Amino acid sequence: MYDAIHPILGSKKASEKFQKGAGGDISMQIDIIAENIIINALENENVNILLISEEIGEKYIGDKQKAIENQNILIVDPVDGSNNAVRGIPYCSVSIAYANGEKIGDIKRAVVLDLISKDIYWANKGEGAYLNEKKIHVSDFNQSDILLFELNLPKKNAFKNIERLLPIIQHFHRLRILGSSALTLCQVACGSMEAFINLRESNRLVDVAAGYLILKEADGKFFSIKGADFDLELSIKTKFPFIACNSNLESFLKEELIKMGH
Repeated sequence: MYDAIHPILGSKKASEKFQKGAGGDISMQIDIIAENIIINALENENVNILLISEEIGEKYIGDKQKAIENQNILIVDPVDGSNNAVRGIPYCSVSIAYANGEKIGDIKRAVVLDLISKDIYWANKGEGAYLNEKKIHVSDFNQSDILLFELNLPKKNAFKNIERLLPIIQHFHRLRILGSSALTLCQVACGSMEAFINLRESNRLVDVAAGYLILKEADGKFFSIKGADFDLELSIKTKFPFIACNSNLESFLKEELIKMGH
C-alpha cells in the first residue's frame, strides 16, 4: 500500500476526481487506487468478509452467507485525509479495522498506516496499543499542564460553536486542525496531544473505526458529545460527532459539554 500511494502524494494523478463515493465525499484517483489494492488483497486471500469502505460503500468479499454467519467485517478508509494527500500536505493515512460483530465495540483489530512516515499504529483488543514495536499510552497531563488538542467543527455556525467552546478552549495551550481523524486519534493515543473534539455530524465510522480501538487500548477515552459511551452500528451510513481524550480530561470535558447543552 505505502509503495503504491506514497509516490503519488501531491501529484496531479492523485487529485483526478471521480463520482461521489459512498461516504459522501467526491472520490479522487488516490482513493480509488488505495481501495482497489485492499479489495484485490482480500480477494486473493479468499476471505469471506463484509467490506465497509469510504468509496465503494458495503461489499461482500468471498462467500456472502459465510461472512454474514461469521459476522466478519472490515472497516476501511483507504486514504484518510485525501485533501491533504492530493495537495502534498504531509498528514494522511490508511485506516483499517476488523470486527467480529455488528457494533463498534466488536472491533478486535486495528491498523493505521501513516502515509508519510510509514509508521504503523496498531492494536489487538485486550492487548494494548503500539506504534511500530513500541507500546503506547495516552499522556497523563491534566488542566494544570500545557495541553494540545484538535478541534473539528462544521462550517455552519462555526464561530458560534467556537464561542460556546471557549470554556474548554481556554484550558488548552494550542489548537490544531490537521485533517486526518485516524491519525489524530493515534496522536492522542501516543500522548502527542491530549484531546480531539470533533463536532461534525457528518464524521464517518470509516474515519475513526481503527483509531477508536487504538485509542481505547492506549487507555484513552472516546465518548459522545452528550458524554455517553457509543453503541454504534457498523455501517457506511453511521456518522457521528465525538470526543477523544486522555483519562485525566474526561470528567472536565464531559462537565463542560453538559453546561453547553450537548
